[in-house]
Amino acid sequence: MVASVIAPTQPTVNLAAPPLVGVEWVVEAFDCDPDRLRDRAKLQDLCDRLLKELDLHALGMTQWHTFPYPGGVTGLYLLTESHLACHTYPEHALATFNLYCCRPRSRWPWEKRLIEALGAERVIVRSLERGNAAEPNPPTPFPKREGGVGPTSPPFLGEGSPRLTEACP
Repeated sequence: MVASVIAPTQPTVNLAAPPLVGVEWVVEAFDCDPDRLRDRAKLQDLCDRLLKELDLHALGMTQWHTFPYPGGVTGLYLLTESHLACHTYPEHALATFNLYCCRPRSRWPWEKRLIEALGAERVIVRSLERGNAAEPNPPTPFPKREGGVGPTSPPFLGEGSPRLTEACP
């Protein structure tokens, strides 16, 4: 008797057209009011408004941490659609946001909302289509300082800094 062997079939993968699996927004708000960047309640209200207006859904409790003065606030939302992170740096008048959505949705009016809520003078919004093999936003090298690290300027992450655990307040 001869045993027959049936090889399992592999799913067909179309590498020529990978699926769009989401959009990620990387946002920087410059020249913000430092007091607003230290106000956890104001930042949480802003993030909650973003979730409501984009019909996003938080899973469980959001995580917020307020750093000692002159530091800012960090907030993190785990979403059914992915995640939202908020980091503020009052000592630099800067707020940064990262929103990744794995479902298509409209672009949020980042500029208008961050000017209103944080007093931002300038807002830069970058978006990246995740799963797009065409690389509409090619990778960039890690930033290096001109002229190296001086005694009054802390090194960037990746420059051999012993402060790696302190570098991201």
